[in-house]
Amino acid sequence: MARAAAGSAAEAGRHAAPHSAPRAAATWHRVCPLTELDDSWGEAALIGGRQVALFRVGERSVFAVSHADPATRANVMARGIVGSRGTTHTIASPLHKEVYSLATGECLGNPELRLGTYPVRVVDGAVEVEL
Repeated sequence: MARAAAGSAAEAGRHAAPHSAPRAAATWHRVCPLTELDDSWGEAALIGGRQVALFRVGERSVFAVSHADPATRANVMARGIVGSRGTTHTIASPLHKEVYSLATGECLGNPELRLGTYPVRVVDGAVEVEL
């Protein structure tokens, strides 16, 4: 199974109104073969009407985050710079260079910013994202 931003970390990274109506149950969406994602390179995908940035790090670790830069809302995160801080895989915004954890969406330089994250899994060699 791919490394994923799952559980409470995924919930913390989603952008939802504090008093939003109950939402439909999440669904897994098959996006692409794992082999189509290059290591440490982002790809944008339109999944269920949402713009998502996908990143593969290493052989099987895959992350899905919002394509929208939290500081500007511009859809550019797939063109960010993949890196790490210690053992944390990160993405730096191509606009303002703010650095975010790919797993949790936490901004490592500005606690007021958070990048939306989505659970990811690899099934039979295909990347699936839960929305």
